[in-house]
Amino acid sequence: MNYDLDEENVKVEPSVNGEEAMKKKRAPFAYWNVGGKEHKLKLTTSVICQLEDKYKCNLLNILQNSGGMPPLAIMLSITQGAMKTWEHGVKYTDVQEMFDKYCEEGGTQLSFMTDVLMPIYSVSGFFSEDQQTEMDRKLEEVKDVM
Repeated sequence: MNYDLDEENVKVEPSVNGEEAMKKKRAPFAYWNVGGKEHKLKLTTSVICQLEDKYKCNLLNILQNSGGMPPLAIMLSITQGAMKTWEHGVKYTDVQEMFDKYCEEGGTQLSFMTDVLMPIYSVSGFFSEDQQTEMDRKLEEVKDVM
């Protein structure tokens, strides 16, 4: 058996075409449009660890154990964490003020959860492709009821 990496002995696998690669790629960010400004949102590993330390549980448990919708304070804290890497110096009070503006523009806590918080979880790698598809279906059902 030959274990060298000389070019003549390397077997090249066909690459995935661009369309297939795009299907498997996760969106780079979630976005929150409020007050005429688009905010990039995505949790980094270090922020996820900070939030898990703060809440003493996995962030998925916050969704599962909240009886339907997490408390607003927790949703805003997670949003601040998702925002702080991209908007340096954003404070919790800034996010509260943005949420007030969001509500003035017609948003609700439920729409915030479905349109902002759940996409944060999605782009941050919490769900597999199948889970994401199922979640999207359920979120559409919730939006139809709203």
